[in-house]
Amino acid sequence: MGPANYLAVKLGFVSEPVNFLLQKWTARGIVSFIQFWMWYGNTMIVLIAGVLGISPAIFEAAAIDGATNVQTFFRITLPSLRTILLYTLITSMIGGLQIFDIPKLFLNGGPDNATLTTSVFIYNQAFSGSYLYNRAAAASLIMFGIIAALSALLFYIMRDRDAEILKKEQKALLKAARRQAV
Repeated sequence: MGPANYLAVKLGFVSEPVNFLLQKWTARGIVSFIQFWMWYGNTMIVLIAGVLGISPAIFEAAAIDGATNVQTFFRITLPSLRTILLYTLITSMIGGLQIFDIPKLFLNGGPDNATLTTSVFIYNQAFSGSYLYNRAAAASLIMFGIIAALSALLFYIMRDRDAEILKKEQKALLKAARRQAV
């Protein structure tokens, strides 16, 4: 009997307490909520620090030019936070993929291994009775590959497209100047 069950019974949502750890979807929901709550504070501190690092003169100039709040957000705030967003996305992704402690508390993966993560799988393979170090090492390398691929994808998505266009134009001008010199 916990506070969620007590509240649900008293408000009449359920007639008797529910064991959240016996159902897959509730166990996953609990793990997801705890993980979100763990990373929320860190992410907010980094993002707020990034927003506070943007010069207020830029926002003032946008307001004088007649930019709306939506335009200011998408054309000033987000582009200025690109590197900080990339950092928070990658660290949060890695933290989410390497989650260990919460699913380990749910009896090594919860009901029907619903909350089994790669880190718990690697730990179980290497240190919980079977001692299959080769399988744990292979799973660790696969996990590294997944993290590297997803990080590269995030870097590609978050790249500065305007800088790439400018670089291509400069290359084209340089080629044209070389042709004229010859």
